[in-house]
Amino acid sequence: MYKNKNVLAVIPARGGSKGLPGKNIRPLLNKPLIAWSINQAQESNYVDEIFVSTDSREIADVAEKYGVKVPDLRPDELSNDTASSMDVILTTIDTLEKQGKAFDIVIMVEPTSPLRESTDIDKSIEMIVDTPDAESTVGICEVEGCHPDFLVELNNNFLVPYVNKDFTVKRRQDITPMFFFEGTVYTSFVDSIKNRKNFYHEKTIGYVVPKWKCFEVDDISDFVIIEAILKARQNNIIQ
Repeated sequence: MYKNKNVLAVIPARGGSKGLPGKNIRPLLNKPLIAWSINQAQESNYVDEIFVSTDSREIADVAEKYGVKVPDLRPDELSNDTASSMDVILTTIDTLEKQGKAFDIVIMVEPTSPLRESTDIDKSIEMIVDTPDAESTVGICEVEGCHPDFLVELNNNFLVPYVNKDFTVKRRQDITPMFFFEGTVYTSFVDSIKNRKNFYHEKTIGYVVPKWKCFEVDDISDFVIIEAILKARQNNIIQ
């Protein structure tokens, strides 16, 4: 709870993954991937309840091993490739409300972003509560090498600048900072998420994360990179 606002953390973890089969329970530094997000939510100062939504008994068993009870698996309509994370969030809120559990804030903690810290969860909650008119917070990271000023298209193998039409060489400090969406945090007031059915809108504020924290697990190369970063963190190479 933060300033009398009850907080629900939802961890969506489907069993099927085409990019990296079994990724949610794949060992990452000897701990299942999903366990990193469970531990981060548990270490939060503000999260009142953690809900793991999964269609996999195997994932549910891992979640329960790490302290989160999973009484029921997802219904079939939330277990296919067309089901969205928003469907999961809204169904979870509705299910808990029918059980008499009401929350003011919901935060989606995706297992595929294990580099987050519990402080990221807490700071994102503080941001929407303490910022007038804010309704949600999403993780963003500054664009570097793939900034639009550095992008080109190809026309019959010849370079066509995407933004920088005259091929002017620009220094990084001369370009306008831009950001991309990443998966560290998705936080919203419950009333807002029910009405908008989206974390992204004109009353969303950006929670900026450093480059090393923005990596997400989609395939094995991501997994290798993230494991290397975690090892570097443990050795105090990355702060």
